[in-house]
Amino acid sequence: MGQLDYQEAWNIQVTTANDVRTGLIPNTLILLEHNHVYTKGRLSKDSDLLLTQQQFENLQIPVVETDRGGLITYHGPGQLIAYPIINLRAWGGPLKYVRALEEIIIATLTDFCINATTISGLTGVWVDNAKIAAIGVRISQGVSTHGISLNISTDLSYFENIIPCGITGRQVTSMEALTETQIEQPLVEQRFISNFAHIMELQLNNSG
Repeated sequence: MGQLDYQEAWNIQVTTANDVRTGLIPNTLILLEHNHVYTKGRLSKDSDLLLTQQQFENLQIPVVETDRGGLITYHGPGQLIAYPIINLRAWGGPLKYVRALEEIIIATLTDFCINATTISGLTGVWVDNAKIAAIGVRISQGVSTHGISLNISTDLSYFENIIPCGITGRQVTSMEALTETQIEQPLVEQRFISNFAHIMELQLNNSG
């Protein structure tokens, strides 16, 4: 869907989730980029913001409260955002779903010769000690919203203004930082879609 403000994308998610829940449309996978934004999950703490409100305003980057799980993170250009709007009642429970999202991200990174993994007790996907993808979801009446963010060519300096996901002592990285080569985002999207369909055991029809 291109590059969207966070609130616009959230409105699309809400409408889509209602339509999936009522059976008006099938399960839907939304792919996009966000304009610069910091988003706070339900467990976020103000201490995870390392700048004052005025400093964030001076940067002209909004800090948005959300209803997803997890803590605070950054979204912006060069980052793949995937919002799977899935009726999980016929598929599986929340834990199985989060583990599947991690597996999809790891498979996608493997396609670009990046060896990623999970870390026990920490949600998301990591390369060595650095986080390359964040996961934050909400499941309401059996339907998922929110999803994943994968750093492709993201300007990692924006993470310095927060404690990403409330985790100290660990770095954030991106696909381009690891490979030291330019990576085309559409190629990552294609591999993500393929891995999503395979691991979720869902057939995808491109409508976007």
